[in-house]
Amino acid sequence: MATASSALFSTVVNCPSHAVKTRSLRSSRLKPTSHLLHFRCLQRRSSRVGASVSVSDPRVDTGRPDDLVASILSKVLHSDGGVSLEEEEHKQVAEVAQELQKYCVSQPVKSPLIFGEWDVVYCSNPTSPGGGYRSALGRVFFRTKEMIQALEGPDTVRNKVSFSALGFIDGEVLLKGKLKALDDRWIQVIFEPPKLKVAEMEFQYGGESEVKLQITYIDETIRLGKGSRGSLFVFRRRQ
Repeated sequence: MATASSALFSTVVNCPSHAVKTRSLRSSRLKPTSHLLHFRCLQRRSSRVGASVSVSDPRVDTGRPDDLVASILSKVLHSDGGVSLEEEEHKQVAEVAQELQKYCVSQPVKSPLIFGEWDVVYCSNPTSPGGGYRSALGRVFFRTKEMIQALEGPDTVRNKVSFSALGFIDGEVLLKGKLKALDDRWIQVIFEPPKLKVAEMEFQYGGESEVKLQITYIDETIRLGKGSRGSLFVFRRRQ
């Protein structure tokens, strides 16, 4: 249970480099031109030269990174972390994530954007976040309410899965870990034994666990990561 629980969101824990400071959350990625202004510009230009450009013309810059972010969120939100998606839908998510990798900032583990609170909105292995609580049998007894990951400078991660057991008993599983940058994209997280809180009771169980993951994309809205076993995670920044 400890290993499964720690895999939680650990696969996308984005490591803060020791040189990174938390005070800056500004992205280094340039914001793409909006569709409306861009196409109005194209229309004015085409009217002058007597040419026309179709909206579907692949040469038209459609602000691709933002479009891809919107696309992947539309596919994974309200999917219970990916549980309700069919095989073809998981494939579509993977394709969009692959495309987004092209726009990832350099050295993402050093980006201050990694800090803050994130909702775990998708995993290609839907039972990985939350471990046994999210397995087919676990979901019979435990209804997941929230899956949250908080990244705190300089090197702390806190994962939380809150649930309702049998429909009326509230509880949560907590994990605290330390981050270490392995290179510009890969990080390692070592988690303490998980804590389980149910009603007024709290106890620790299991042992330490370790995970490694690659940060494949990050911006002001989402964070993507791939675990050492290939699982894809999508995080959305909490408002």
